[in-house]
Amino acid sequence: MHVTLKLATSLDGRIATASGESRWITGEAAREQTHRLRADHDAVLVGVETALADDPELTVRLTGYDGPQPARVVLDTRQRLSSESKLVRTARDIPTYVITTTISNKRLTDAGVRVLQVGATGERPDLDSVLSALQGQGIQRLFVEGGGQVAGSFLRCGLVDALEWFRAPIVLGGEGRPGIGALAIHALADAPRLKRVSVQSVGDDLWERYERI
Repeated sequence: MHVTLKLATSLDGRIATASGESRWITGEAAREQTHRLRADHDAVLVGVETALADDPELTVRLTGYDGPQPARVVLDTRQRLSSESKLVRTARDIPTYVITTTISNKRLTDAGVRVLQVGATGERPDLDSVLSALQGQGIQRLFVEGGGQVAGSFLRCGLVDALEWFRAPIVLGGEGRPGIGALAIHALADAPRLKRVSVQSVGDDLWERYERI
């Protein structure tokens, strides 16, 4: 399984203001490039908090694009994803997975959502089990889009193979919501290290690409 983590943040690594406002931190060119990256992957993954807050479609929306849509994956321990969400309402058209640690909810499965039960680490799905379950569904390239807790979890577990980081030329300060959650790092030697492979401008934003060393 190849895992790509994508971040779209302010210069100081924030994905939203203190009030939760996040649309749009990066500009149109960066968002278009995100759609191209989605098209290169088998599935797009978010946490349930992002799904509840943003009600995303997680589809490839590019002018003239007629290729396959990636599957959508939501880490949702308690299966809180709304039946009225865009993801659930389109689950019969585009494969949509909810990853949980409990028995599948008939409300979701009746709507066409594919509920996968995995083992837990604490109160959250065990990420190694998540990747194994998704591989069992034929998914080999996973695009992780957030939010901060999900990003932190994948980095903390050493599961990020590539990082696509879009930085907008704004600063939100310490009250803003971090793009990467807690990593529990006590020494610099323990910090995840990545190799920067390219930097370029996309509109007014900066696009940095990294690979795992």
